[in-house]
Amino acid sequence: MIPPIANRFVAGESPAQALDHVRRLNGRNVKAIVNLLGEHYDDRPPVRSDAGEYRALAGDIANSNLDACLSIKPSQLGLDLGEDVFREELEAVVEAAADHGVFVWIDMEDHTTTDATLDAFEDLAREYGGGERSASDQGSDAGVGVCVQANLERTRADVERLADVPGKVRFVKGAYDEPADVAYQDSTRINREYRDLLEYAFEHYDGGIGIGSHDPAMIEHAIDLHEEHGTDFEIQMLMGVREDAQYELADDHSVYQYVPYGDRWKSYFYRRVTERKENVWFALRAILGR
Repeated sequence: MIPPIANRFVAGESPAQALDHVRRLNGRNVKAIVNLLGEHYDDRPPVRSDAGEYRALAGDIANSNLDACLSIKPSQLGLDLGEDVFREELEAVVEAAADHGVFVWIDMEDHTTTDATLDAFEDLAREYGGGERSASDQGSDAGVGVCVQANLERTRADVERLADVPGKVRFVKGAYDEPADVAYQDSTRINREYRDLLEYAFEHYDGGIGIGSHDPAMIEHAIDLHEEHGTDFEIQMLMGVREDAQYELADDHSVYQYVPYGDRWKSYFYRRVTERKENVWFALRAILGR
């Protein structure tokens, strides 16, 4: 059982708990990106187990008529065991999700996985499409999307490569501690890259842009670019972080909340708590009962 101190950031341990949270979000006009916690498996059984749960979850989302999609880490589907394992398991999940009209996001991990992730995404996007590239009902259409990270020096070229791929692209600043020979280390430079990447996408993409950021300045920049170019986009934020802002933004824009669940919640919870000062204070207040 997930303790109250952690359930701000994790929806529960079971699919049913996660979907209950999604239902509450949908009631407030916020959509969901559902993720079963798990990564870096070095054996096939947990890969098969998680892949099977994702396939079942796609059916549960469709049968419950919820506005939600899936998000999967490559190492969760066996990338550490080999690209062939990853491709096999991912395609099976995407195919099952497509049968139910459910969208699938492929998360991005550290820079060593970028080529394998983008190659798999491009092949699947050309086969299954990218969902409806519109501001409404994005999570209810089959297709695939991928994440790119502004801190990687290679990302500008990757974003240009993806411009004609029929899938969605989520833009984030980058959460991994990457080496200096492949990634920008200065936050000012990373912010500039993020803004430049958004400008390119809003000008050259025909939609399907995900703003994976809690930074008010970047969200406002995306809104301005949307008003300038008319390109559709969605705002994606984490469960437990700036939730009031999520509900406010959902009045005028397409907003998704990243909803993790599962029994591997401890490491995720500690990462969320320690990455932002306000999250540390939240945890302390919960412990002290204030």
